[in-house]
Amino acid sequence: MIDMTAEGETAEGEALVGGMANAGAVFRRGAVVERPAPRTARALHAHLLALEEQGFDAAPRPIHLTADGRERLTFIPGDVALPPFPRWAMSETALYSVGSLLRRLHEASAAIVVDAGVEWPRSLADPAGGTMLCHNDVCPENVVFRDGRAAALIDFDLAAPGRAVWDVAMTARYWVPMLDPTSAAVLYPAGLDIPARLRILADGYGLSPQERTELPGVIEQATASCRAFVDDRVADDDPLYTRALVEHGGWQRWDRIQEWLVAHREMFTAALLG
Repeated sequence: MIDMTAEGETAEGEALVGGMANAGAVFRRGAVVERPAPRTARALHAHLLALEEQGFDAAPRPIHLTADGRERLTFIPGDVALPPFPRWAMSETALYSVGSLLRRLHEASAAIVVDAGVEWPRSLADPAGGTMLCHNDVCPENVVFRDGRAAALIDFDLAAPGRAVWDVAMTARYWVPMLDPTSAAVLYPAGLDIPARLRILADGYGLSPQERTELPGVIEQATASCRAFVDDRVADDDPLYTRALVEHGGWQRWDRIQEWLVAHREMFTAALLG
């Protein structure tokens, strides 16, 4: 995850901060961003160009890959929320616009044939699979805002085939957020109405009644996938994820979140169906 917030000039250019996976390795030179290329970079670049052909102009445009394993993309100006997340990013207008932007992405992606020969990352991918390439990481650090509304998505590194409702579930985890009050208080403003915000995101996206019925259960599945994602990185002795796990309450936090989701499933379903 990266963002569009400048940290200062370096020999490589203006450093951009935010997120964890590429911390300290993303730089801006004028209208160009240079960052480590994901393993699927060639396929992702083709997909981003195909999105543009479908009329989706809210993603970086790939420029080229370098010989030393980095990629260059167009810089997207705007505001990106960093944790602890400011109240402006958690407004109802912002939330609705995130849902609308995700719907636009999916409508464009649905018209693009996914390259079946690519080994897409599975760590946060929909276990049910799908024929559409999902973003899978629409967290606040990966959404560029202008005038208080979501204007673009960045960092498609975890994109993989899946269902639309899976991508909405992943997005809900970060933006509603689908966290118990104790966990949410660490990074989010106080007083957020979680059931109402879940409905706003669904309305912004335009979820069907069937998808609204499915969404709470899919959020539980997505949360389990996120826990496994963290578990894998901690097992690999990743210092960033290990430190974050300890600072945010350890595995007890993940247990608490999952129990809270299950306990309130009917309330979330009722809010979604109105």
